[in-house]
Amino acid sequence: MTALRTILRPLLRARSQLSAAPAPSSFRCLSSTSRPQDWYTPPPIVHESVGGGWHSYDIFSRLLKAHLSPHSERIVCLNGPVHDGLSAVIVAQLLFLEAENPERPINLYINSPGGSVTAGLAIYDTMNYIQAPVSTICIGQAASMGSLLLAGGAKGRRYALPHSSIMLHQPSGGFSGQASDIAIHAKEILRVRERLNMIYQKHLTKQHTLDEIEKIMERDLFMGAETALEMGIVDEILTARKPPGDAEEGNGERK
Repeated sequence: MTALRTILRPLLRARSQLSAAPAPSSFRCLSSTSRPQDWYTPPPIVHESVGGGWHSYDIFSRLLKAHLSPHSERIVCLNGPVHDGLSAVIVAQLLFLEAENPERPINLYINSPGGSVTAGLAIYDTMNYIQAPVSTICIGQAASMGSLLLAGGAKGRRYALPHSSIMLHQPSGGFSGQASDIAIHAKEILRVRERLNMIYQKHLTKQHTLDEIEKIMERDLFMGAETALEMGIVDEILTARKPPGDAEEGNGERK
């Protein structure tokens, strides 16, 4: 019986953690079409000869490292829902690349349904805080908080691939408790919504008033790359890459 309890204890603990509800005061900016992933694909490992020896990297670390080639792109990949753990990793990578070279651009590839507002804003603030310009490239989807990060890239360096999907909407959240506490959290989510609207207004190349942005964000607004280009969320639709040493990005339709 003691051995059975020893085996079951970690399983029951993991089950309770999975079933635990999210923090009631957290605000989300997440596409309703997203689904939790029930599989895990280990990143491939690449091996390279460096300085007479062999170095091994997972593929994301290899894309990140800039000193291995004069044409390395300093790529950071944002894949999946935005949460505190992913945000910490993205922020650390941005700071690392800036420390290596504060003038060379950083390329942030985004394929995300959105997620935590605070985690996303941590990435957004770091993108604007560092000296290195951050190019944003949408592959797959940039929904909700993902679309804000896409729009928040350096001016003239925001891209989408032809079949990308972009979605805008207002943040959502929930709270239970005393009436006075509910009122406090309702006021806070309205403040967050206004802040997000101001960020979109700042970065959209097509000028909109705050009232217009609020109407746009009222419900889920899905669009393709062409509409995102017309709206000013991206600056160019990429269709093909140029050879290394040419322009940093590929050929495409530019606004």
